[in-house]
Amino acid sequence: MPHFLDIAALEPATLRQILDDASTRKRARDGRPRGAPDLDRPLDGRILATIFDKPSTRTRVSFDVAMLQLGGQTIELSGSTMQMGRGETVADTARVLSRYVDAIMIRTPNHEVLDELATYADVPVINGLTSRSHPCQVMGDVMTYEEERGPIRGAKVAWIGDGNNMAATWIHAAAKFDFRIELACPEELAPDTDVVEWARAQGAEVVVTRAAAEAAAGADCVVTDVWVSMSDETPELSTSTTARHNLLRPYQVNESIMSVAKPDAMFMHCLPAHRGQEVTGDVIDGPRSVVWAEAENRLHAQKGILNWCMT
Repeated sequence: MPHFLDIAALEPATLRQILDDASTRKRARDGRPRGAPDLDRPLDGRILATIFDKPSTRTRVSFDVAMLQLGGQTIELSGSTMQMGRGETVADTARVLSRYVDAIMIRTPNHEVLDELATYADVPVINGLTSRSHPCQVMGDVMTYEEERGPIRGAKVAWIGDGNNMAATWIHAAAKFDFRIELACPEELAPDTDVVEWARAQGAEVVVTRAAAEAAAGADCVVTDVWVSMSDETPELSTSTTARHNLLRPYQVNESIMSVAKPDAMFMHCLPAHRGQEVTGDVIDGPRSVVWAEAENRLHAQKGILNWCMT
């Protein structure tokens, strides 16, 4: 079953196929109205169930528009309005939805729910975000990097801030797309050592440091995320907001950090952003920021993922 659960689980050739399809489809739509389907309508008559256990702007809209442009449609569900939210097992939900729809996308704080859904579903399951990873976002980010600078292979990416689910997925991507990643994180919020060791075992260059300027030095791309992710709001994972801000304040991406990266280094952020916290306004709104292209490419990368999973 062609599930899209994590970048780490797929072969590099498959990931490249998905991005190539995404780029081809994006170019072919030049000038077409956003609501018009692609000319080949590869998912004509197909239905995607989207399950949201967490709030969403980009994931919800981009998956809806992606299915529309591919010729299919979505049915939106949420944990609070499903029987799953009242105690029905994930396995039973997977079995039932598989009788109605052609694929399932889920956005949930619990990665184990994603894995269980994929185990019992007879249709493809797509990871729309968990507390452990965010592969759809990073596929769009890699696509954005390559649109702006060419192949990401051999580049240096600097991750500055919390070693969270986005950081983990960038580490997965470093192993699959063959680029170097240096992460600057406070010790208390360092990336999962299992993820780092897995990537290194795959041959990836992964460096973890405490110094933001050291990670950013000579980087082709500087990436960060909010200081308090939705995945950090669960009681078992959270430190207090104040304590987390204190830990992460030295990891703000500002002009001082960008000045040690390459002169043409780009800035990325998966959004939503908090100007004055993890990034200053002059960086995210400045000429080296590609955050709006990143947001747009969620749509195109997910079209590549959906087309790969469902055809």
